[in-house]
Amino acid sequence: MSSRQWAAVTLVVLVAGAAVVAVLRVPWAAPPAPRADQLAALDTLPADAVAKGRAFHDALRPGSYLSMGVGLMIALLLGLTPAGSWLVEQAGRPFNGHWLARALLGGLVIVLIGEVLTLPLGVWRQSILRRYGLSTQDWTAWTVDVLKGYAVGAVIGAVVLVGFYTVTHFSPRWWWVWGAAGAAALTVLLSFVFPVLVEPVFNKFTPMPEGEQRTRLLALAERDGVPVRDVLIADASRRTRAVNAYVSGLGPTRRIVVYDTLLEKAPPAEVEAVVAHELGHAKDGDVLTGTLLGALGAAAAVCALFLLGSWAGLLRVARVDSIGEPRAIALLLAVVAVAGLFAGPAQALVSRRIEARADEHALRLTGDPAGFEAMQGRLSLVNLGDPDPNAVEQFLFGSHPTAVQRMAAARAYARGRR
Repeated sequence: MSSRQWAAVTLVVLVAGAAVVAVLRVPWAAPPAPRADQLAALDTLPADAVAKGRAFHDALRPGSYLSMGVGLMIALLLGLTPAGSWLVEQAGRPFNGHWLARALLGGLVIVLIGEVLTLPLGVWRQSILRRYGLSTQDWTAWTVDVLKGYAVGAVIGAVVLVGFYTVTHFSPRWWWVWGAAGAAALTVLLSFVFPVLVEPVFNKFTPMPEGEQRTRLLALAERDGVPVRDVLIADASRRTRAVNAYVSGLGPTRRIVVYDTLLEKAPPAEVEAVVAHELGHAKDGDVLTGTLLGALGAAAAVCALFLLGSWAGLLRVARVDSIGEPRAIALLLAVVAVAGLFAGPAQALVSRRIEARADEHALRLTGDPAGFEAMQGRLSLVNLGDPDPNAVEQFLFGSHPTAVQRMAAARAYARGRR
């Protein structure tokens, strides 16, 4: 078979593999709690706080949609016109047009243009967070975090660009094989190193002091059969008043991380409810599931890009000869941006089902549905969430069940126990 035929077969196998992982490891059966319970749960929340959360999201919504639209428009304008390939050529010109200079500098220039042009919308979003009191950062601290994000993105982007265009340069017919393997390997690697290398760039983590809270959380993890390396406190209060906790890492890097804001605003029982939910992710291997799906998806995307590279009309509008050459960076990013629009709702659906299972795990582990319901109400109110959002937006973007669905699930669990 030819290289294209092998790529097509491999793409089918990878997509089938991702489907098998999703079927076997994602819980699909459980329906949401009855709507009557959801409405009853909504009635227990303070009306003024619910109204404030909805007003907050109404204020964010125009900027969020505009940012998505502007980002997509920039990607298409650069990728589907000669502008993108011209910019890559100019970036490599000081280095005599060397392919590696084009790949690295040209790619970073294309990405930076999108980041800079959407930066005003990020400023707008931050101003709304400050106006509603959710952000605790001044503009200097916010700018530093933005620059840190650019730096981390540039490092990861440089690794991806150099690796990808090295294999396309030296293996123009079979680059999809090495590219797919590299994309999958990088996804797995980031799952291990992100907690220990990237997270500390944005937050300071300190071990939770010895005491009742730490003892109870470690006992909770032990009772659940989930080994954790440590319990850490993240200094989230330096940037936000939002509350949260999570379990990050795989194997030796796994640790419970609790926001200092959660410890400040929630009683111990509710802290345990949040941590029990996060332990559910570890118990059911949700990080592993996400890593598998991400690795298979990344490898499949590389194969699809290789096959797309023979679409003469697409290459013609971008004024490039192959999607595997550095001059096609903007075209490649445009394809990724469009694909992301369609993949987003599917990813959100998988996430909601996994989060619902973690909620059920927390209810079983703590045996405290009242505390769980109280915790979900607190999370929604303190984080200025909309507890019962628009159904279409929830379908498109919701990564978790709604607050009222989660509170209603606690009520249904309590009825079942009784």
